[in-house]
Amino acid sequence: MEDWAQFILDLPVRGRMHLGEQVEASPYGRYFSYCTGGVFTLSEVLERATGTRTDRYAQAKLFGPLGITDPVWVYSPLNVPQTGGGLRLTSRDLLKIAEVYRGGGEWHGQRIVDPAWVEVSTRPHARIDDQTEYGYLWWLKSFKSGDTSYPAFFMSGNGGNKVMVFPGPDMTVVLTSTNFNTKGMHEQTERLLTEYILRAVEK
Repeated sequence: MEDWAQFILDLPVRGRMHLGEQVEASPYGRYFSYCTGGVFTLSEVLERATGTRTDRYAQAKLFGPLGITDPVWVYSPLNVPQTGGGLRLTSRDLLKIAEVYRGGGEWHGQRIVDPAWVEVSTRPHARIDDQTEYGYLWWLKSFKSGDTSYPAFFMSGNGGNKVMVFPGPDMTVVLTSTNFNTKGMHEQTERLLTEYILRAVEK
């Protein structure tokens, strides 16, 4: 199937059926089920809304102003930029994007992202489990080190990659890893975060 977006749109909608007792309603009025395909369709939605292909739009509106010059995109068979994963950026580039969000949408005094979007996209819109919630493509969770809990919003990628913003200590952390498709990849990254980075913040 070359038309990935059409394939995704043709998939059946996943429903929920209950027998007997009713389950507790979701606190945000929706249930969570992550689907990379859904995120891929955003590429075509963005192109239709802006009239510009997503990779070119991102370069003009985000990467260019941040001085990010060499992003490596993955494309579908129909040459649609893949927005569900696979984009290759350096650790420094990832840090710049997170710093824009830590700064409320600004980068060195220049407005990059609307502050209202920064706020709405990093607050919870779905609950994943007792420890984790989800914004608009941002994961939301508190990481504990010692007796202190540090709330964060973050990106999470294959291999255990994490790009995290901690509003409390006003700090951004980027951890990149190549443990792709391995068991415990995210747990390893989180141990580095809690046992070394956050512990150093406490001192």
